Amino acid sequence: MKLSEELQWRGLVHQTTFSDISMLDQPRTFYLGADPSSDSMTIGNLAAVMLVKRLASHGYTPILLVGGATGMIGDPKDDTERDLKTLDEIDKNKQAIARQYTQILGDIPFEVVDNYEWFKDIGYLNFLRDIGKHFPMRELLDREFLKSRLGEGSDGISYAEFSYSLIQGYDFLQLHRDKGVTMQIGGSDQWGNMLSGVPLIRKMEKVEAHVLTIPLVVNKTTGKKFGKSEDGAVWLDERKTSVFKFYQFWINCDDEGVEDYLKIYTKLSKAEIQDIIEAHNEARSNRLAQKHLAYEVTKIVHGKDRAKAVRNISEVLYGGADYTELSGADFMELESELTAVSLSTGADVSEFLVESELASSKGEARRFLASNAIYINGTQLSLDKKTFDTSDFIEGYSVVRRGKNATAIAKLV
Repeated sequence: MKLSEELQWRGLVHQTTFSDISMLDQPRTFYLGADPSSDSMTIGNLAAVMLVKRLASHGYTPILLVGGATGMIGDPKDDTERDLKTLDEIDKNKQAIARQYTQILGDIPFEVVDNYEWFKDIGYLNFLRDIGKHFPMRELLDREFLKSRLGEGSDGISYAEFSYSLIQGYDFLQLHRDKGVTMQIGGSDQWGNMLSGVPLIRKMEKVEAHVLTIPLVVNKTTGKKFGKSEDGAVWLDERKTSVFKFYQFWINCDDEGVEDYLKIYTKLSKAEIQDIIEAHNEARSNRLAQKHLAYEVTKIVHGKDRAKAVRNISEVLYGGADYTELSGADFMELESELTAVSLSTGADVSEFLVESELASSKGEARRFLASNAIYINGTQLSLDKKTFDTSDFIEGYSVVRRGKNATAIAKLV
């Protein structure tokens, strides 16, 4: 497929300034901006980074902007003013996001830029005269987020956040001048801000620049924005969302949307996705499509080794695979996710259940054992099981489960 055909097939084209989508087939230099409001991107951001990968594979040159300047203001929300970040927080977040770009993009060459570098020496009066003069108030007031912020019952908007569009427009102009950028990409919620640079470049440089947004990814079952778990946002940083939980999020994706997610979030080809969906529809309860999705996305974000480990763990815990198939590395991955208790052979099973919080007391632990509710490495235990012995450990670990979902790790020392 041509690039324009592939992007449409994958559902990655929403709004654009191109008069003909086939214009995308001509490679150009483009940029994607990220606001360092956090020290990690989410899977919402990941959709745009996957678009970067696709464009780069078709000869495009990516510039990735981490907004040190815009981060000082905060991207305006629809409902309320953002809390200002300290300069130290912004710097820490910029570095973290740059590292995530490196992990996800792999061997794709790209350049990271920071708009603080060109804003730090701009004089206020010069900015108003040279840039602000080109922004009609009517256009600025017509932005959707601004309408909601100025509507009845709202708290209004500060001049700082109101000016965000001018800053983003100037970013586009600066990158056009310095890097030859002629296209900006981003999420559909950024359409208004992204448009700011298009007429500015046309007026000041007499050149046409363009914008391309991807659609908001929606859970088709609930109709809500995709990317939330029970714990909140799904982060790319494993300190915020563990690799295991990240994998499980994709495993639990809805059947109605899984084909769309495979198109957006993986590098799998059209033929590969069609084969997966065909096999998936023959026995949806096996969740074949979700398993492919979870592995492919986790591999992109956290690397092949971590993806294999959590896939193996998931198959053992929830798919009926044998615990002996887990490697030492797999157990170490699981140890970082579950409550782990170090012990030696001969340790009391009831004491372990209490220490690992699988039981609240020794009496409750004995009742769990009596009711056959405790499993070690998938094997059901009985009341006469008093202590751990060497046969209870694989690679120095025992996975102890109470019922269906409460699980802890016993680590042999």
